[in-house]
Amino acid sequence: MLSSRTIEIVKSTVPVLGEHGTAITKRFYTIMFENHPELLNIFNHANQTQHRQPTALANVVYAAAANIDKLETLLPVVKQIGHKHRALNVKPEHYPIVGKYLLMAIKDVLGDAATDEIISAWGEAYGVIANVFIQVEDDMYKEAEQQPGGWSDYRPFIVMRKVQETELITSFYLKPHDNGPIAHFVPGQYITVRVQPEGSANTHHRHYSLSLAPGEDLYRITVKREGAGDNHPGGIVSCYLHDAVHVGDTLELTPPAGDFILNQDKDNPVVLISGGVGLTPMVSMLHALAAQEPARETIYIHAAKNRDQHALRSEVDKLSKENAHVNALTCYEEGTVGTDCDHEGYITADWLKTVLSTDQLAEADFYFCGPVPFMKSIHAQLQQLGVTTERIHYEFFGPSGTLA
Repeated sequence: MLSSRTIEIVKSTVPVLGEHGTAITKRFYTIMFENHPELLNIFNHANQTQHRQPTALANVVYAAAANIDKLETLLPVVKQIGHKHRALNVKPEHYPIVGKYLLMAIKDVLGDAATDEIISAWGEAYGVIANVFIQVEDDMYKEAEQQPGGWSDYRPFIVMRKVQETELITSFYLKPHDNGPIAHFVPGQYITVRVQPEGSANTHHRHYSLSLAPGEDLYRITVKREGAGDNHPGGIVSCYLHDAVHVGDTLELTPPAGDFILNQDKDNPVVLISGGVGLTPMVSMLHALAAQEPARETIYIHAAKNRDQHALRSEVDKLSKENAHVNALTCYEEGTVGTDCDHEGYITADWLKTVLSTDQLAEADFYFCGPVPFMKSIHAQLQQLGVTTERIHYEFFGPSGTLA
């Protein structure tokens, strides 16, 4: 338990963290990696370069300070981060390292304003927060390992098939090297791939949503090739998978993780909306809804630039044709309505009102995923249509952000 004085001091730093939080977390990552370069084998280099990770961490630190007297309210956020930590094999011994350099960064950025009393209070608070993460993640590690087909750390999988879906998107079908059973997953979850491209000093990890329904004896990930080079650090892993990984090669995976999942305990309508490669968790959800919930009305809307850039279209069309409760719609920036797509242009609230009934808008759960600008637009359209917050579900590819 934290003392009332510690809580008072930490909460007093909330305005400062709101102003300087990102500067503190950028400094934190810089000095931590300088002193512990081995941690570069865990953290996503692209998210560091693009400043998404420092911003995400700053938001967490701010929320922790603001809620230090009621940390239980942060449990959903802790669990979301815990999934990613478990998928990356973040362990309890890493937390003291993080704490040490976070306090150093606070002192470096705030200077004399970070008094000994403030640093001491934050050190005490960090210990409590770290213990919450460690306990939550310990349960996740045990569940991942002890479930049927589960495992700990990394498990080698063989690429059984490699299918080019579009010019930039390729699917990889993966089976365990030992031919043993694989862990179950919930539609919407991801697996984490660890690779070390030739010439790279460090290993690189990426989370990729599983794009098939559970119950198969293999996993499938559907990967978009991102731009390569110094200006596109996010392309290191995707380019490696596209260019250097072939059928028969081996990839190392951690067990499925993630809290962006389809709620299959409800019977209300479901609307799935995706943009670009954001279709991967949606297609997994669609497979499950088609096979397991024949009475649940399902509408799937996908947006792409044009038909040539629409991956897995034939698969989705087949599910729609074979299941009366499934209706699949397409929106293309470049396309002919009736021939290529159902709507030309962007998804708007006005168009959604033409394809969704009043009852669907009032009752359905909405799941969406795609590029951040796309998700911001969809979120705004749904709010405009009066969809309540508890019926809106979305996933960021990478560190969590905001759609405000």
